[in-house]
Amino acid sequence: MTQEQWTAVDHYITDLLVPPDPALDAALQSSAAAGLPPHNVSPNQGKLLLLLAQIHGARTILEIGTLGGYSTIWLARSLPADGRLITLESDPKHAEVARANIGHAGLGDIVELRLGRALSTLPQLVAENRRPFDLIFIDADKPSNPDYFAWALKLSRRGSLIIADNVVRNGAVIDTTSSDPSVQGVRRFNELLAESSRVSATAIQTVGSKGYDGFAIALVTAED
Repeated sequence: MTQEQWTAVDHYITDLLVPPDPALDAALQSSAAAGLPPHNVSPNQGKLLLLLAQIHGARTILEIGTLGGYSTIWLARSLPADGRLITLESDPKHAEVARANIGHAGLGDIVELRLGRALSTLPQLVAENRRPFDLIFIDADKPSNPDYFAWALKLSRRGSLIIADNVVRNGAVIDTTSSDPSVQGVRRFNELLAESSRVSATAIQTVGSKGYDGFAIALVTAED
């Protein structure tokens, strides 16, 4: 199996099940034109996020890591008319591109983008007594994943869904001696999933146009 074949299969799936969408296509194009790193989810992964949110009946979503807003658009489209999504982004350039993409998709009234380091903005959400989020998507700097998980639990309730991307790291997640901060951050995050008495979780390996990686999904089963 090769990267070329994985990508071809992704294209096959996308062509069949994820029709072209002007707003999503424009978000990818503007992100690339602005020089943003190509770390957005793939189209079929984006639709998976949308379907998971719809299956879960999410009305409130928190996204940690906005980039150009591509996954934000997918998640926001899952929400009912009175739903709300808060997305956190630390890079001003990324936030500027994302705001434009979200507005172009007609989601400016549903999405609130907060600029600043997530480890600063997450405590603000707790201090504001925000009601628990139905779904939380973690897709930001991996060394901070353990901290993001801790804050996600504070902003969850029994029944909330926590999803984290990039938890396999091309297989490096099993390397106990890795000096890569991202690998170590993901390893600790996975360990916390296993240790927590508040969640039931699993992780799935994925291959595709984004290479070899995976995502974790955790259902919050108990209150704090």
